[in-house]
Amino acid sequence: MIPGEFEYYAPTSVQEAVSLLQQHGEDAKVLAGGHSLIPLLKLRLASPPVLVDIGRIQELKGIRRQNGAVTIGALATHADIEFSEDLRGVFPLMHDTATVIGDPMVRNLGTFGGALAHADPAGDWPAVALALNATMRLTGPNGERTVAADDFFVDLLTSAVEPGEVLTAVEIPVPQGKYGTSYQKFSHPASGYAVVGVAALVQMGADGACQDCRVAITGAGPKATRATATEDALKGQQLTEELIAQAAEQAGNGMDFLGDIFASESYRAHLVKVFTKRALLGAMQAAQ
Repeated sequence: MIPGEFEYYAPTSVQEAVSLLQQHGEDAKVLAGGHSLIPLLKLRLASPPVLVDIGRIQELKGIRRQNGAVTIGALATHADIEFSEDLRGVFPLMHDTATVIGDPMVRNLGTFGGALAHADPAGDWPAVALALNATMRLTGPNGERTVAADDFFVDLLTSAVEPGEVLTAVEIPVPQGKYGTSYQKFSHPASGYAVVGVAALVQMGADGACQDCRVAITGAGPKATRATATEDALKGQQLTEELIAQAAEQAGNGMDFLGDIFASESYRAHLVKVFTKRALLGAMQAAQ
């Protein structure tokens, strides 16, 4: 199909983009890589009167490591992350996740920030952002603010980005000491979206026990969420495969599972436990 008519703007700075969004209010929609919005436009499931294309804003691009953290520009593509050697050195999880997103065309145009702001319940990056304790940087008419990943994903296709704001960058702290990460995903065979995906980070103390653990689930519910019961069961413990299997049984506690033509609620609940165990075992082995 053909999208409805709209006004098109291509700002070259964040402030110009914010000004346009403020000027046009609810009529305006931000366009980044376009892999979520353009299909909606073509199907006329969305018909915003104004598009603000931020793809030409150079300050939103790039991946930098400094002051004990990695900062990823909102316009960094999935392919940028996939092929970043610096990023792969500290967060193999980012590389591994990027390689299972869509196909090469999607990875070369789709953006990291756009995927996070879209908050698709079957997206991969929200779970990774939660597991890595990321912080989102936002710029709007009232200036800059930051939002922790734990507070960023609000509901189905709803993030903490307020009207008139632009997600500019994501900052991820590099854990100290020995740590490992893993992302395990049950992919839909046609779209590549996560029917269930689990990202895990395990940080080991000097005594070999689990000093910290973060586990995040995507695809199973209306938004990406932490498996806090599983995390609590592992913190401070000497990790074994048996203990991880027991903790994984608590993954999904209290979650409202989605049911659709791809997987029932009960099947997703089962997959969450299976893939939580796999992700934790992978993270533990990487840490050791």
